[in-house]
Amino acid sequence: MSYTVEERGNPNSLSYRLFFKNADGKYISPFHDIPIYAEESKNIFHMVVEVPRWTNAKMEIATKDLLNPIKQDVKKDKLRYVANVFPHKGYIWNYGAIPQTWEDPAHKDGDTGCCGDNDPIDVCEIGSKVCSRGEVIKVKVLGILAMIDEGETDWKVIAINVEDPEANDMNNINDVRRLKPGYLEATVDWFKRYKVPDGKPENRFAFNEEFKDKDFAVEVIKSTHNLWKDLISQKTSAGKVSCKNTCVSECDSPYCCSAEAAKAAVDETCPCGKEDAIPASVDKWFYYERK
Repeated sequence: MSYTVEERGNPNSLSYRLFFKNADGKYISPFHDIPIYAEESKNIFHMVVEVPRWTNAKMEIATKDLLNPIKQDVKKDKLRYVANVFPHKGYIWNYGAIPQTWEDPAHKDGDTGCCGDNDPIDVCEIGSKVCSRGEVIKVKVLGILAMIDEGETDWKVIAINVEDPEANDMNNINDVRRLKPGYLEATVDWFKRYKVPDGKPENRFAFNEEFKDKDFAVEVIKSTHNLWKDLISQKTSAGKVSCKNTCVSECDSPYCCSAEAAKAAVDETCPCGKEDAIPASVDKWFYYERK
């Protein structure tokens, strides 16, 4: 299955949205309508790329918006950009999410002791290619990091694009240590410190900041897929999460969105316009003494 994206609004502005279509040209939700598995028998998963490597805009699947387009996160009516915390420039991997997963904010994780962050599970893709925003790729899972973000469980899956030249040589987390020395340590450092420029404390991690292996990661992903199944089947309260979809739910489900209704919703948004300028402050570096 191939997917395309459609830009609406002005890039780098509050109006910007990135909507998804399937191979039939039907608008879909990247959260609900893209299958979790690319090849289930091999544990190959789909990943929706939200943030290309080296960029700073904090883009994410809008879980509370109809059709869950990608948009930029906002705080105090301003677009959010991650700071360049020396020596890291923007995001140091292609960053995104595995569709049809959900970290339930009412479910306490048995390993971390904290509830979920109300989002699909996050992925750091470590291949050599810089992906495009909205690209849907197939990834091989290598391991996972358990971040505790302001008291919430926020798993970070480490994966590699199956089309990457090094993919055949990477099958578990130890292969990352061997072939990309320093990358895992940089990943912990990045997640620990990226909110400090905003006045937040350093993030914490379960398992003493250690990465768990591939098998552990796959089980975590499967558990978040089961939580998503409960969400989409109305066994769990959705809260403010938009569960509308065009491909998954039955026609009599309140979550079913017709192709016509989906198109009408997209048509109501602003057409793609001129790109706004990115603030010059985004390119500045932030330095502070590590504890």
